[in-house]
Amino acid sequence: MKQLATRLVRNQLAQNTAALYGVQVVRKVLPLVIVPYLARVLGPSGWGVMAFTQSLAEFVVLVIEFGFNLSATREIARNRHSRAACGEIMAGVLGSQFILAACGLLGAFLVSRAIPVLRNNPKLLAAGFFYAIAQGFIPLWFFQGLERMRLAATLEISGRVVGLFSIFLLVRSSKDIWVALLIQGIAPAVTTIIGIAMAYRYIPCCMPTRSSIRSAMARGWHMFVFRSGESLYGAGNAFLLGLFVSPVQVGYFAAAEKISKAAFGLLNPIREALYPRLSNMWNRSPKDALRLARIGATVMMSGGVLLGAGVFLCAPVLIRLLMGQAFTPAVTALRILSVLPVLLAVTQSAGMQWLIPLGRDADLNRVILQAGALNVVLAVVLAPRFAQTGMAWGVVCAELFVTCSLIHVVLRSRSEFVGTTGQASLHELAQVGEITS
Repeated sequence: MKQLATRLVRNQLAQNTAALYGVQVVRKVLPLVIVPYLARVLGPSGWGVMAFTQSLAEFVVLVIEFGFNLSATREIARNRHSRAACGEIMAGVLGSQFILAACGLLGAFLVSRAIPVLRNNPKLLAAGFFYAIAQGFIPLWFFQGLERMRLAATLEISGRVVGLFSIFLLVRSSKDIWVALLIQGIAPAVTTIIGIAMAYRYIPCCMPTRSSIRSAMARGWHMFVFRSGESLYGAGNAFLLGLFVSPVQVGYFAAAEKISKAAFGLLNPIREALYPRLSNMWNRSPKDALRLARIGATVMMSGGVLLGAGVFLCAPVLIRLLMGQAFTPAVTALRILSVLPVLLAVTQSAGMQWLIPLGRDADLNRVILQAGALNVVLAVVLAPRFAQTGMAWGVVCAELFVTCSLIHVVLRSRSEFVGTTGQASLHELAQVGEITS
């Protein structure tokens, strides 16, 4: 038993997972203090306005990231033993992000001119832009690719602690919505600045070239398409809902969505620790990669079932404790969204632990884009009539479509896996099919 404990402590994958869980603890513990405070100070309407603006900012984040948090992580993992190659990858990504940031901010500014709540509140819009830039440039993908998650975790935890104290000091009333959003950009801003500086202590400092920028964008394109489709039924829901209903109803939905996603976030460290390891293992030992993916899928889906059941049963208590009595109408939406941890566990296992490491980006993108389009259609149909409840049903239906589609893709790819590796047994592949279904 002692030897097993010693091996676990020394195992890099276990250390990375523990570090990421440290981040998740901070991510979940701090909101237990911040969210109730902001919900009561801002009220449902103020919370809805902040969620609406932040949702628009997330689209800019999406453009700046351009899928690099997946594609660049994979490239760093594959080239981790060459500092020169890692330096060239970093230069290409940063150069691309500066160009993308300018395009994303310009697009968001033009969109904001047609939305009164943003057009009439330049401070709120500026705070959203700051949040987008700070969040979009975070270089955690670099440390994740090197499997140096402890360092990345330290950076993020430090930034979030700074943000916590700032919110209590500066956000005092419903007029401080822009201040609350601005402060939420402090943590990623700190992480970005220190993270880039520390990355360049490990790799040579290279200037971006046309070739490196073109290469980074080419690698990130498929992941950008994937993240874009995902955002249409993920990050952009509050923004979509806000186009049809009042800020108060947006606030109800945003409260339910935040709690359901926070529940699934408890499983994120497993996914984030496994992804670079599987990306690296696939080139060296496909059979071992398959075994590790199977274990990760089992843990993810078991956790998803437990978390989903807990959210459903405790929905009234969670809303009352975290958001306050004014958010009681959000209980129904939260119960609908409680199925998300289960569905997301399946889709993340199929996508992040199987299809992306195998290079099946095109299959994944097709499913995600179809789900994004489905979510938009359902939002247009359901949101005007059923508000936050209709939006919740739309999100669940889109995620269910993704789950069923990815299970089909994974099962279809089993025979190809056998033909490619010649090592995995049919019995092992059948087990993968059983887990992902």
